[in-house]
Amino acid sequence: MKVNGNKVITLKEAIKTYVKDGCHLSIGGFTINRNPMAAVYEIIRQKIKNLHLYAHSNGQGVDELVGAGAVKNLEIAYGGSGKFASTCIRFRKAIEEKKINVEDYSNFQMTLRFLAGSMGIPFLPTRSSMGTDIVKIWGISPETRKENSMLPNDKLIEIENPFGDWCDTRKLVLVPAITPDVTIIHVQRADYRGNCRIEGLTFADVEQAKAAKNLIITCEEFIDDDYLKNQPDRNQIPFIHADAVIHIPYGAYPTACFRYYDYDPVFLKEYAGIAKDDTQYHEYIENNIFKTLTHSDLLDSVGRKRLEMISADENRGYAKNLDRR
Repeated sequence: MKVNGNKVITLKEAIKTYVKDGCHLSIGGFTINRNPMAAVYEIIRQKIKNLHLYAHSNGQGVDELVGAGAVKNLEIAYGGSGKFASTCIRFRKAIEEKKINVEDYSNFQMTLRFLAGSMGIPFLPTRSSMGTDIVKIWGISPETRKENSMLPNDKLIEIENPFGDWCDTRKLVLVPAITPDVTIIHVQRADYRGNCRIEGLTFADVEQAKAAKNLIITCEEFIDDDYLKNQPDRNQIPFIHADAVIHIPYGAYPTACFRYYDYDPVFLKEYAGIAKDDTQYHEYIENNIFKTLTHSDLLDSVGRKRLEMISADENRGYAKNLDRR
């Protein structure tokens, strides 16, 4: 259990303290929603490498970490950025060029794996993926698994129902728990101790947060402790899981953060074009990440007009009349 106290530090300090070369890292969010992008950019700035990355169904965060050469192994259900890249571009390119190892699970399986980690149990059973290549094809070899104590010996295991034939389920797939060294999530509201309130869909963020040995939280609003005591049933992550809390408005940009801002279609469309070309992409990394020393610097380079364009409508929770083409 984490100690009860003030966990507010800078993003630079949080990444330096908890995210190390070769560590097992999980990032929250879903496709182009609530990716912890400020933290992703800081990991790239600090030139952290050989990450074993876990994600549920992520887009921009995974693609930029992979594109920057920070990832060695990836376990994921889906990597895509919606209409801008149905399959993430640098992610796909790295797989085609055999620069990373990718282990493929179903969406439900990844959720169960994080859930098992959060429960402190080694696996959970499911029927998901039975009869598919997910069961047959491994991205991380048995030999590699045996060399790494953080990895289970098997991708998954098929078993006969141990309770006999009293129900229709004859076979099950056991999926191993994920217990990352670090999980990073971006939320709408958090307090100084790390209590979190996520607005809208939570995806697998709650399970990812609770499964991790260390949890870094970035948030849109830094809220007084007493505020989150009102309607406590709306708080999904208690302080006992948190190690670091960082207040970073637009910390998910250019992805969306429900009720605060939408995704930036201009940025994501331009990125998709740049990501297809190696030279342009390396220039993008240099100019947009290394030369912007903080997330605030990056936002300044984007400009206030663009941020106003994606500002969320109070009633809808996303931007009204946003040109998404």
